[in-house]
Order: sequence, then structure tokens, then C-alpha cells
Amino acid sequence: METVRIIQRFQSLFYTPQFVTLHLGVLAQEGLQVEVITASSGTDVGNALLRGEADLGLGGSIRTLELADQGSYNRLISILEVNSRNGFFVLGRGPQPRFQWADLVGSRFILFSEAPTPWLCLQQVLRNYGVDIGGIKLISGLPTTQAVEMFLRGEADYLEQGQPAVERLAQSGRASVVASEGEAVGPVPFGAYLTTPAYAADHADVLRRFARAFYKAQKWIAQHSAEELSQLIAPSFPDIEPEIRTRALARYFQQGTWAKDPLLREESFNYLQDILVGGEFITKHYPYAEHVNNEFAQAAMQG
Repeated sequence: METVRIIQRFQSLFYTPQFVTLHLGVLAQEGLQVEVITASSGTDVGNALLRGEADLGLGGSIRTLELADQGSYNRLISILEVNSRNGFFVLGRGPQPRFQWADLVGSRFILFSEAPTPWLCLQQVLRNYGVDIGGIKLISGLPTTQAVEMFLRGEADYLEQGQPAVERLAQSGRASVVASEGEAVGPVPFGAYLTTPAYAADHADVLRRFARAFYKAQKWIAQHSAEELSQLIAPSFPDIEPEIRTRALARYFQQGTWAKDPLLREESFNYLQDILVGGEFITKHYPYAEHVNNEFAQAAMQG
């Protein structure tokens, strides 16, 4: 049994396909076992891969582009798409069935501050709708717990958050979901498995087996309900109430959060680059072929 070391950005329901892979038994079928650790930042994911402290990283494909834009000689590549949508939502103080993005102008808005991609994606949405970003009173730099507390104290009008905070607030009646960023942004490779070109070359057989297991998990997800999914991955999320966990997964299902196959397509990758350039996270576009290696995804899909 060979071990694959994975460093993930968050222990999150957003990355449900990974936890299905862990609990479905498909890794053992491929002669693999995994060790998973959680990074304190997105940069730590990339650094662990580059130092050889992990084999795969689960996080944003933006990390491969960030390295390139910094002029680094080190490289990372995306090999399997995990998330095909932004997994964040905008919460308001009460029901707002007629919410429009222009309503954010003049409001106090707490950003999710533990990763850059949610706000970069939201900026793209606001630009698309002609909303004056400078007219929004942005509040940043707060960890999730502090951000939620500030919102509940009435010191902000809107809150950008992921799961399970969204369901907990919505179920309590203290907030309502006014918009899905995933629906507004559209298909984008928000999360993927990353590795180094050297690891991909030297451990191609391991990655082919991992990709087969992962694709089996993706197909299982497509054929089962949020309730069944919630039960399967429960051991990885003992701190999330079963009802909240199921509601969160159902909302993710509804917007097509998870990739249906592991192929990271060029059109969506270039759209991600449009978002990052528009938000001034990177200065230019980079060649798709230098940042994405689909050989393992393609092999898995061919059986």
C-alpha cells in the first residue's frame, strides 16, 4: 500500500469530493492510502509541495499562476479539477427576495479574508453588473468567527461566507442567503489538486491510480443524494451537526459546486485568469499548457 501525502487549504465541505474519495474505499482498490494535513494559508500549500513535504495540494489553481507572476523558477501544475464553482455566499440581515448587486453600494460588507479567490470572483461579478466597488464599505482581515460575530452585532449589512457558517446563520434566522457567488460567477476551476512537474513525472503511476479513485468518487456523488453524501463523509466532520451538514451539501449540489469529472478545461482556466487579471492578482495571462496537466484526468476517464 503506497501513501499519498495531501496538504489541503481547508478541512471543508467545499472539498467534499476528497472526503468521498477517502471514505468510499476506492483508494484501497488502487493500492493507495492517504495522509491529509491542513495548511494555515494558501501559500503554505505551495511551499509544502515545492519542498517535497507533500505530494498533492488541494486548493486554488491560482497558486500556479501566482508563482509564475512572481517570476519564480519553481512551478506547480493543476492535475485534477475538484470544484467547478465558487463556494461562497452573500448573507444579508433579513429576507431580500429582490436583492440586486447594486444594493451593496453604500453598505458595510465583511469579506471572507482567509483566501483571496472569493473576493476576486466577487469583483468580477460586480464589474459585470457595473457596480461601483469603491462605493462599498469593505471590511477585511477578520477570521470567520470574528467576521460572524461582527455581523451579528449589527456592525455590517452583508457578510461573505462559506459553509457551514452559511447554514448555521440561515437556520437560526439571524441572516438570510441573498446571493450565491457560484451561480453569479459561473463555471470556474475554483479548486484543484496541485503538484510539481517533477512529482508528476516521477510518480505517474501513483497519480494515475489516485485519479481513477477520485473519478470513481465523482461519479458516486452524481448518483447519490445530499443525505447519502452527508452520511458517508460524517466521520471527517464530527463538529458539524448532521442537519446543517446535509443542508450545506444540498446547497452545494444545487449550484453545481463540484466537478463532474477531473478534467480541467482550457476555457474555464482562461476565465479564471480573466478574474485574476481583473482583480490585479496577476499581471497577465499565462499559457494553459504550462499550468495544467490533464494526462491523469484523461486516463481516469478512459477507464
